[in-house]
Amino acid sequence: MNIAFIPVRAGSKSIPLKNIKLLNGKPLVYWTALAAQNANCIDRLVIATDSEVIKTTVLGFGFEKLCVYDRNPENAVDTASTESVMLEYIEQSDLKDDDLFFLIQATSPLLKSEHIDRMYKEFSENDADSMFSGVREKQFKWIERKTPHPNPLPMGEGDDVSLEPVNYDYRNRPRRQEFKGLIAENGACYINSVNNIKRDKCRLSGKISACELPSYTLYELDEPSDWIIVEEIMKNT
Repeated sequence: MNIAFIPVRAGSKSIPLKNIKLLNGKPLVYWTALAAQNANCIDRLVIATDSEVIKTTVLGFGFEKLCVYDRNPENAVDTASTESVMLEYIEQSDLKDDDLFFLIQATSPLLKSEHIDRMYKEFSENDADSMFSGVREKQFKWIERKTPHPNPLPMGEGDDVSLEPVNYDYRNRPRRQEFKGLIAENGACYINSVNNIKRDKCRLSGKISACELPSYTLYELDEPSDWIIVEEIMKNT
């Protein structure tokens, strides 16, 4: 069985009830739920929530694959990890160890059903243990390195900060068309087996592969300004 799992909660520091805030006329979570509903590879769609309002909203979608899981409030607080609610559901479900678990984030509404089906195809062909959806970035990236000052001041003041390139040699700058860049997780979808998740308590484990999706899927909805950008993209994709 292939299960799509979308965790949503009522609490949100930036936007109250963000997961059902309207985006292009539909609640935010509708778009990823629609993608999972229409993906040929998905057998069951589970939306896990601690909110009766969200529960009523998503059941109103009328999706035949969809069911709602009432998540433990302890796993819906700001400090709770996504893995905690994944494991909670797995422990309470009828899933088998070799079933595949598709973690899908409601804040990635640009994910489409064809992306999920392509991920599943590549996952099967690559003989991977787990997979994430990502976008290839070709920006030249640098990281800050702190070197402790020889005579350290209180609270770490006075540390020297230097910059080091992460993904290229600045003395031999590559042409963009020849530059491979880096693959960044877009946070939209992850695939792993139930057994791996139970064993490693992580969404990714073992031999990890990436499925490259279009660059526009990198956008996630976390701040009010994100709504404006994503709505415009949705109108043109």
